[in-house]
Amino acid sequence: MISLVLAMIWSRRGQAVTLALLALLAVAAAVASPAYLIAADRAIAVGQIATADAAERSLAMTAVQNDREAEGDGGGQFDFKDIGSALIDLPGFTYVYSAEFTAIGIQPGKQYADRLVFRQDVCSHVRMVSGRCTAVEGEVIVGAAAAKRLRLVAGQSITMRAARYSDDPVNPGYLPDGKPKNLVIAGTYRVDAPEDTYWGTHGYFTAVSGAGPGEPVFTNAATFAAIDHGDTAKAVDGAAGPRALDPDRLDDLRAGLAALRSDPSDLGTAIAIRTQIPELLDRIDAGRAAANLLVPVLAVPLVLLACFSILLAVGYGTEGRQPELAVVALRGSRWWTRWWLAIGENVASVAVGAVAGCVAGQLLVNAVAAARFPGTGVDSGWSSLRYAPYAALAALLAAVLAQRRQLISPVVNLLRRNPVATNDPRALAGEAVILLLAVVSTGQLIISDGALTGVGMLAPAFLVLAIAVAGARLLLPAVTRYAVHALARGHLGVALAAFQLSRRPGARRLFALLAATIAVSGYAACTIDVAARGRAVQSGLGVGADRVLDVGGSVYRSQLLTAVRNVDPDGRYAMAAVRLPSAGHDEPLGLAVDSTRLAAVAHWPSDAPPVGRMAGRLRPDAPPPPIFTGPDLTIEASGTGLDDKSQLRLLVSVSSTSGAGDSLVQLGKIRNGRFRYSQSVGVCQQGCRLNGLQVVAATTITEVTGQLVINKLSTSDPTGPLADPARWRMTKYGTLAGDPGGLRISLDAPDGLAGGAWISPADAPYPLPIAYSGAAPLAGSITGAGGGPLPVRPVGELPAVPQLGRHATLADLEWADRLATDAGRALQPQVWLGPGAPADIVDRLSVQGLTVVGDTRADQVRRQLDEQGPALSLWFYVLAGVLSVLLGAGALVLAATVDQARRIEDLSALRAQGLSRRRLAWATSWTYPILVAIAAVVGLVAALVTWLATGWVLPLAGTDPPDLPLPTWPGLLTVLGTTLAVSLVLVLVAAGTGRNLRRRVTRKERPA
Repeated sequence: MISLVLAMIWSRRGQAVTLALLALLAVAAAVASPAYLIAADRAIAVGQIATADAAERSLAMTAVQNDREAEGDGGGQFDFKDIGSALIDLPGFTYVYSAEFTAIGIQPGKQYADRLVFRQDVCSHVRMVSGRCTAVEGEVIVGAAAAKRLRLVAGQSITMRAARYSDDPVNPGYLPDGKPKNLVIAGTYRVDAPEDTYWGTHGYFTAVSGAGPGEPVFTNAATFAAIDHGDTAKAVDGAAGPRALDPDRLDDLRAGLAALRSDPSDLGTAIAIRTQIPELLDRIDAGRAAANLLVPVLAVPLVLLACFSILLAVGYGTEGRQPELAVVALRGSRWWTRWWLAIGENVASVAVGAVAGCVAGQLLVNAVAAARFPGTGVDSGWSSLRYAPYAALAALLAAVLAQRRQLISPVVNLLRRNPVATNDPRALAGEAVILLLAVVSTGQLIISDGALTGVGMLAPAFLVLAIAVAGARLLLPAVTRYAVHALARGHLGVALAAFQLSRRPGARRLFALLAATIAVSGYAACTIDVAARGRAVQSGLGVGADRVLDVGGSVYRSQLLTAVRNVDPDGRYAMAAVRLPSAGHDEPLGLAVDSTRLAAVAHWPSDAPPVGRMAGRLRPDAPPPPIFTGPDLTIEASGTGLDDKSQLRLLVSVSSTSGAGDSLVQLGKIRNGRFRYSQSVGVCQQGCRLNGLQVVAATTITEVTGQLVINKLSTSDPTGPLADPARWRMTKYGTLAGDPGGLRISLDAPDGLAGGAWISPADAPYPLPIAYSGAAPLAGSITGAGGGPLPVRPVGELPAVPQLGRHATLADLEWADRLATDAGRALQPQVWLGPGAPADIVDRLSVQGLTVVGDTRADQVRRQLDEQGPALSLWFYVLAGVLSVLLGAGALVLAATVDQARRIEDLSALRAQGLSRRRLAWATSWTYPILVAIAAVVGLVAALVTWLATGWVLPLAGTDPPDLPLPTWPGLLTVLGTTLAVSLVLVLVAAGTGRNLRRRVTRKERPA
């Protein structure tokens, strides 16, 4: 019997090879999914580690001790050698020891001091510009920029001493805190890679406001110990190396860090541990979780498609062998002999293909991993084959199930040429089950709010299959009607091609398979396209600009605005931005930007109004503000009807026009009669803008009434603003009116002056124009830059505010600052940069007094997103699309091969009866291409419907997506292009089978 089965295989070796290849693809698809997840898990870890910053790859143990007290106790509070035992569970780290204290002696004045630092092996990580590095006790090296600014040279003697900061409001600054020490500058240095992990997270080179680039004074251990000093910051910085960040040992790293933090007894309670490695590990875990959700979503329909292709292929082949099976049945063979002869040929082919598929699936993933994840390596174990036996068993069951009818049918049915009715109740029941599973699984997704678990995970697979099967049932009868009409009109070739599709029992299943093939490829294209455009939104609109610099320290809004405008006076590449405060969860986040540069710098939402038009709406024209031209502020006023018990006082809020900052100046007591205030304000050395006048009560007396006339201001326009009350604004506690002597302020506060009465110049639009995303601000107001409620006037709606997302407001920074009048600091100050920003922009901002403490780049964020789980897992979708096309093409070739014998007989008979060569060409060349063309339409619809029903649940932006308008629908050209490409491949395969059929028919016509 075995020899007979082998002979059958050899006689139909083309079909056997095709079936084996289909089984290979089926098992390879099942092996590819876990194998790819294993490779992706490693790639996610490697990618996130490679794109992590220094803080996410380092560990810092710090403590502050007073070395004088430590010497008095006869020992140290923090000794480097005492922590070694605590770090045994953290192998793979390279440790650097450092200590520092604040020192004075080379900086002029009391406002600035230097960081005197000992750092292990510092000479190997700096580039000497002049002189040499420290070698003996008493030597230091200073930064090249500091040396140039302070006129220091190598070989020069200096004197330094420890210092402490005094916050005395009368005389703040750094005071001596140790004995002076004579030192020699051994050389000047420059650091080429300040972001290197070696430097840890100490911010050694962060720019200092007013002093330029940060450059510590480095020295050796002997010099550091010889200088008299008190409070000393000591640290051990551990840089995680390849061994510590081995993708296969990340769990050990997490456990070691947890143990170090949970039991500080080995280190001592005075030592603080600071690291962002757990955040890096959490991001890796989140990426792996997303990959473990995304890959099975398309792996399941791919495996079902593979089983369906085997079912179709075996069914086609068995129908072609029905005469042989009828002869076996007529001879009265025993049932096991009949079954063995029926299934032996196909089972053998499937078994051989299944074994080869185990190897092919792993090799295929290895090839993809080598191309897409170079250097990450692959798992050397057998875990990727855990689903291979199930896939092989499913393929064998599909092969047996496809032959069930031939195994149990009577001989008379086996001898029929068209034995299967298209409306067979069992076929209808099977299709109904598929439709029911699609409805149930999709409903599960909706009910569970998108949880990709249980039956919900199968929703894409069943939806694709249900639409493909339904399309076959609905469209192929239409092909029959078309064939009848074509025959009636005399189009014999077209009619023969159409009848071949409609009358062939397996054509409906082949059509469903081709439609599902195109649908799987289309769904993969939808996912990849939406994810790629989503990452572009996250890295562009989410960051806000090509590059965003975070400004540290206490910076005034006007100071930030002036500094950025000084750096970029033409507004080509830099824009100041600050956050607006929020009063609670119900109020959206707010962003204030220099809208004159919005179009040149910001990344703008694609569906928003044009950025230039919106910037113009945010910044309408406004009168110029009153300006004090020098540091001396003089105000003359007179009061009438004021109650002395109220003890009213007058304050003035000003902002420097040169970027020196803001100030709220107390002028003095308000009284009846005429009086004059005069005060010198330091920030107004080069001029100041008047933000507003404030009247406050020094007592708790509730009712405040009376009149105050501002007679004179020492501004550049002393009469214009005062002469016209329309140039001023008073929102509560009184009214304004003109007066022969100036501006009349009528106070009327029955309940007191809570927060003071502000009289502000009308030099900004009021209410403040804003654009918003999400819901419009409640009650027509937001929390202004000064912290109080601010009336606003919406001028446009946006899909999202850059950086803040879909629930936020956007305003002009200068107008928001002028309406604030609080002389307060900026909230989260930033500088947004466009593509034309120069390379030394940080140094230029430092010259203007801004300290840059953070640097976020859109391209860096995009690289990080491209290395996260969602992006890396979608390469499996490319692989799945290719495998689905191969499955469809293989099934198409097998179906055409099985059909050839019968079609050769039919077409040869028609040729003998006068069928022309042109009509023969139509009948042979267009049968399967027409089938592919119709299947392409159904497959496209299936892909789009499946995406509409299930695409919203895919974690394409990670497990914690940002509040941004991420795309939810694929690009039309992407979907159409993918459908056309897949259809073209299948059409070429179909055309090849048609040419072979026509050639064999023509060869049969030739005389022997």
